[in-house]
Amino acid sequence: MRATRLLRPLIVAVAIAFLPAALPAAADSAPPPAKAAIPTDQLRPDSGVSPRVVNGQRTTVKENPSLITGLRVGGGGPQGASCTASVVGRNKILTAAHCMIDATGAKSYLYGDDDLNTTGDESFRTKLASYKVHPQYTGTNSWRTGYDVAVVTTEDDIPVPSSQWAKVAGSGDSALTEPGKSGMAVGWGKVSAGGSSGVLYKTTMPVNDAANCQVFDIKVNPELMVCVGYSDGRTGTCSGDSGGPFTVDGVVVGVVSWGAGNCDRYSIMARLTNSMGDWAKKEIGNVDPGDGKFSVSLNPAAGQVAPGKYVSTTLTSKAGEAGAEKVELSATGLPTGTTATFQPTSIQSGDTSKVTFETSTQTPKGKHTITVEAKGTSGTKTATYTLTVDDGTSPEGPKPVLANDSATVSAGGIVQTKISVTGGQGSSKLTATGLTMSPMFFPQTVAPGGSSQMTAFAPMTAGVYKITVTATDEAGKTGSSTYTLTVR
Repeated sequence: MRATRLLRPLIVAVAIAFLPAALPAAADSAPPPAKAAIPTDQLRPDSGVSPRVVNGQRTTVKENPSLITGLRVGGGGPQGASCTASVVGRNKILTAAHCMIDATGAKSYLYGDDDLNTTGDESFRTKLASYKVHPQYTGTNSWRTGYDVAVVTTEDDIPVPSSQWAKVAGSGDSALTEPGKSGMAVGWGKVSAGGSSGVLYKTTMPVNDAANCQVFDIKVNPELMVCVGYSDGRTGTCSGDSGGPFTVDGVVVGVVSWGAGNCDRYSIMARLTNSMGDWAKKEIGNVDPGDGKFSVSLNPAAGQVAPGKYVSTTLTSKAGEAGAEKVELSATGLPTGTTATFQPTSIQSGDTSKVTFETSTQTPKGKHTITVEAKGTSGTKTATYTLTVDDGTSPEGPKPVLANDSATVSAGGIVQTKISVTGGQGSSKLTATGLTMSPMFFPQTVAPGGSSQMTAFAPMTAGVYKITVTATDEAGKTGSSTYTLTVR
């Protein structure tokens, strides 16, 4: 007979726990009800519970391009990971309501990293702009009664083509959650209640009749929930998988909602094959493919140069829904004496081109806005470049400007802030002092007018720490700003 396991609420991913065959239970006894808990990033096993062997499979974001990681300041997973989520639109994410309501701390999202334990592997980060939870999710712990679904809007468009956005089920897809169906759960959660997290895993689980899943201290409501997996939790979701998708036949039919705190029973999903899915699809809005046109951007989008010198940037393009097309490049708005050279001048959408702006001694000093035009068969797109012409005689060095100059976080937590660099000659390199583990910058070298994101890991000792952020330009001039980190 299994010993009673206390279960604690937690927040995020899909980990896969395997239980060895249990000894036969006495004929006159049955396992006690498992206390229900959300699989949060703070999940801790009860004393005496042994780690279980993972029974999932490693996977990648490349294989699951609609997956994205939810982070929060103070989050318990690597880099502050807290929840798993699905990209469902240009700046829309589907996740669990409890990932927004029950979890505290400023939230952001990271894309493209299979292993969160190593930093810098991601291809994209963005902050949360706003979110909506289902109107019948009325507050903390409402996951116990259902409606555990939310739609998030991000500040920036997510670099996932619409053909790879997750497809969301609605009331017309009820057959996908009939008992006997089989689906896949994916996430960055723990591999057991006492195991590690941050590595992307997947597992396949059957859909069960809810009547056979009443092994918890709260009811599994089949109208609002989908019970998947196995009674012994041989594979299933765990801490860090909250909000992640459960997919049947290529459609997200549920999001990871709750289960047993020790990850040793069934996994319960918020059902989307009903009005909850209809609500989510309405909040997501029109996700039909766009007009088929490509897009272009410049990185960096600004630079500084002395008269008679040159500066370069990279034009990046992305193909539209119609596929790759030929694109011709040109520039307008060039200041006097300045030329623009494209290498090459003609590309296929999806390719890149090096753009060099060369000034003359007659080019006037100051800031100039240049428009780079890309003309394809489906239309014309533009991107702007801010060219600062300066002979470098200014005594002023670069100045790092912090979007936020202070934060409070738990010991071992993570904080992030945006840093813009003004002034200076050429690009500036960012460094920081004040912590044993030096903060990281993405990117570390910034052009004038550009920006970077600083990520700092809080010490394990409470106190107030002053982080000095320094920008050093190509002439060796420096400027600094102070970031105050309070560790509680």
